Amino acid sequence: MADYELIVVGGGPAGLAAAIAAWDAGLHRVMIIERDREVGGILNQCIHNGFGLHVFGEELTGPEYAARFVEALNKTGIEVLCDAMVLEITQDKAVCVVSREQGYQVVKANSIILAMGCRERTRGAIGTPGTRPAGVFTAGAAQRYVNIEGMMPGKRIVILGSGDIGLIMARRMTLEGAKVLACVELLPYSGGLNRNIVQCLEDFNIPLYLSHTILEIHGENRVTGVTIAQVDDNRKPIPGTESHIECDTVLLSVGLIPENELTRSAGIPIDPRTNGPMVYENRETMIPGIFACGNVLQVHDLVDYVTKESQTAGRAAADYILRPCNQRGSILELQNGTGIGYTVPQRIRLSHISEKAEIFFRVRAPMGNSRIVVTSGDDLIASYKRERMAPGEMEVIRIPKGLLKKAKDSLTVSIQEVSQ
Repeated sequence: MADYELIVVGGGPAGLAAAIAAWDAGLHRVMIIERDREVGGILNQCIHNGFGLHVFGEELTGPEYAARFVEALNKTGIEVLCDAMVLEITQDKAVCVVSREQGYQVVKANSIILAMGCRERTRGAIGTPGTRPAGVFTAGAAQRYVNIEGMMPGKRIVILGSGDIGLIMARRMTLEGAKVLACVELLPYSGGLNRNIVQCLEDFNIPLYLSHTILEIHGENRVTGVTIAQVDDNRKPIPGTESHIECDTVLLSVGLIPENELTRSAGIPIDPRTNGPMVYENRETMIPGIFACGNVLQVHDLVDYVTKESQTAGRAAADYILRPCNQRGSILELQNGTGIGYTVPQRIRLSHISEKAEIFFRVRAPMGNSRIVVTSGDDLIASYKRERMAPGEMEVIRIPKGLLKKAKDSLTVSIQEVSQ
C-alpha cells in the first residue's frame, strides 16, 4: 500500500481546493506539501478585495478567501507538511521531499496533484540594460515586503509592465504614501484586467505609457532614474522619443512563469504555449494518475477560476483511485486557430464527459465584436458571440457532449471578427 492515496504539491489556493475536493469525494489519506511556512500561497499577501465573487457570491480579500479554505481544511483529516521542499517526482508517483521537521524522505502516492503555482519573470529574463543598483524588485516581491513584512521598497516608483500585480501595486504604493510616476508597457495594450486599469491607475491619476519600455536603469548604489522610450510595431525603441524619469525604485510586472521544473523532471509533456503540462478535460496529465491545476497549468486572472479548476482535478484524482473507468475511447485534440494564444485542456476524452466540456483560452490581441468558432475539419461544431475580448482576460466556452460527438479527430478554436 502506498503511503498516501493523494499527495498535493503546493498549498496555495489551487492545492487547498484540490485536496478538499478529493477528501469530500472519498479519499482519506491525503497530504499537502507546502514550501512556505503556512498554507494560502499568494493569497496571504493579496490584501486587496475582489476575490470570491464567483465562488462565494461576495467580495473578499485574499486572506479572507484563503481563510475559507483553511477553515474547511481543518474540518478534514488532511495532513499538511509546511516549510518543506519537493525535490523530485517520479513517474511511479514517488515524491522526494526535504523539510526541517522530517529531514529527507520519500513518500509514495496512488495519485499526485501538481499545484505549484507561478514565479515572476525577473530583470535577467528580459535583459533590461543599465547598472545593477538596489531598488529593482518584482512587483510580487514588493507586495510581500509591504503587506507582510511591513517595509516600503521605495518612495518614487516606476513600474515596468502592466500585469495585474503591477497595477495593484501601483495603487498599494500610492496608498502607502509613495509616488508612482509611471506605468510603462511594451505592448499597445495592457496585460491586466480592465477593472484593475480603472481602479488602480485611472482613479489615482497614474499615467500608463503604452508602446513604451525602459531603455536603461541608472544608479550606482541605489536606483536614481530610468530612461524610457516609445517603441515601434516591432517593439524596437524609436530614436528621439527618449525621456528620463528620476526615481528610486523600479517594479517589474513582466509576466508569470508556471513552476514546472518538477513536471519536466518527471517526464510529463509540456505545452510550449502555456508553459504548463498538457492535460485532458479532467486535468489529468499525460501520465495516468498525475494531475495539474491552477497557475502551474495556465496563468489565471481570477482565483475563482483556479478554485473551480482545482476542484475538478481533486474530484478526478478521487475517481482515478476509487472509481477507475476505461481510459479507451475517442480522443479529440484541441488546436489553436486564428487569434487564439492557447487552449486548455489540450485533449478531450469523450468517455469522461458527462454533459459538456469546458475549454479555456486567451486571445492574442484585443478584439471587438467577435465570434468564437469551433470547427472539426470543414464542419462547424459550435459558435459563440463576444462583444469584446482581451489577452489579459481568460475566456471559457462550454460545448455540449452531443456537439462534441460530431467531431472527427480534432477541434480547432478560432476567432472571427464581426463587422458592426
